[in-house]
Amino acid sequence: MVFPSENRPLTPAEDAPPPLPPELAGTLAGLEGAGEAPPRREPSRVPRTRTSAVWFGVWAGAVGLILLIIFVAQNTGNVRLSFLWFDGQIPLALAMLIAGVCGAFVAMAVASVRIIQLRRLVRRR
Repeated sequence: MVFPSENRPLTPAEDAPPPLPPELAGTLAGLEGAGEAPPRREPSRVPRTRTSAVWFGVWAGAVGLILLIIFVAQNTGNVRLSFLWFDGQIPLALAMLIAGVCGAFVAMAVASVRIIQLRRLVRRR
């Protein structure tokens, strides 16, 4: 058997397996292809559906609700707020939730205006 040196690649004759003895060659002749593995099939992907999206949304909402409950439980202290003619004290968690909801309404209003612009542009074309 020839071992490759670090500087020289094997030739095809050197890389080939050794020949079988004549008595085994006839025995194995009928088994050609029997030792081959079956062709690999790509795993079938499960298509995404609306139901799977809703399921993901339900879990995301549940996690968000748990985080919200923890947030409210940890921020029960009162804070003093003054805005225009309103003046008073409310729990910190409530003040932050109101600010977050107001921010979400502003973002939705801006997004709605952009969607209306794009729909008008599509209708014109």
